[in-house]
Amino acid sequence: MSRCRSCEPVTREVRVAADLLERRWVIQVVVAAHSGAIRFNEFGAAVVGISPRMLSSRLRDLEQAGLVERIVIPDSPPGVEYRLTARGRALGPLVEALRRYAAA
Repeated sequence: MSRCRSCEPVTREVRVAADLLERRWVIQVVVAAHSGAIRFNEFGAAVVGISPRMLSSRLRDLEQAGLVERIVIPDSPPGVEYRLTARGRALGPLVEALRRYAAA
């Protein structure tokens, strides 16, 4: 039984979103991708301290969640860019709120 009579339980949808977003590096990767398409090595410069293996793992997580899309660029050699999907861009207010909070 809950001790707080006025508290509402956290919904399943919020728990699922929080489970993804609270993983280490995820918010930073989303913030880095917020400005537009970005290549894998550019993430390394934007997200200081993340290893290539962890970055690859986080990008896969975000891709599976439908927040990031991976685009292969037919070049020689082929390149890969990542960009936020419409669902990922919907996190824009969160990104901006984080920026305002950090600047305060």
